[in-house]
Amino acid sequence: MLRQCRERSCKINNGFFTGPNCHECNEEGKFIMSDREANSLGRMLALVLRHAPEKFNVEMDINGWVNSRELSEAISKQRRHYHWLRGWHFSAIANSDDKGRYQVEGDMIRATYGHSIELELDLPTDQIPEALYWPCEEEQVETITELGITTGDRKHIHLSRSISNAMEAGYKGSSQINRPAILEIDTVRAIADGHIIYRAGKTVFLVDEMPGEYLYRIEADDPMILEIIAQWELEEQEEE
Repeated sequence: MLRQCRERSCKINNGFFTGPNCHECNEEGKFIMSDREANSLGRMLALVLRHAPEKFNVEMDINGWVNSRELSEAISKQRRHYHWLRGWHFSAIANSDDKGRYQVEGDMIRATYGHSIELELDLPTDQIPEALYWPCEEEQVETITELGITTGDRKHIHLSRSISNAMEAGYKGSSQINRPAILEIDTVRAIADGHIIYRAGKTVFLVDEMPGEYLYRIEADDPMILEIIAQWELEEQEEE
């Protein structure tokens, strides 16, 4: 469930957290909404901010910003069981999201990545790690390291901060790759050669293209990859 810490000293995620206790002070916190409500509203938030602001007839500016109060009013009118919804509830969802999918500035909120609509995202380009990572199918490795990564049906290529982030993105994301192969991107050389990389979520970075000359295969026997796969196999056995 989604809660807010009562301790003013807890500043992580503006005091919002998921689960029974605050991740910083371990206090129970004030109840905000159930997991079911948070998940349902999270899906609506993603739909509006990434793909279809017209679904709830809200206005989005060229940088992807939407007024959270207007969005809450639009949803509560169409979905009567959300009569209690207020704009700050979206701030709670955004602040408690561990991937940083959303950005909040006052009453305005936007998605930081995952868009299928044309926008001009004014995201920061500083503090880019020296290496980023991207998952793909094993049989795609040779072709991609030669020709590069393309956006496909997305507006940007999504790169991950760590190997584990990339593994999760490939395994659980839209690609649904059973055992992802991981490519490392030499961001230092790419940026030096003029490729602009944007810092989007907490673990996600965006780029318009990434030629093959900056890509390197992380070996399948890398300890991090083996550890993650072992955990997946254990979880899969438990589900059988």
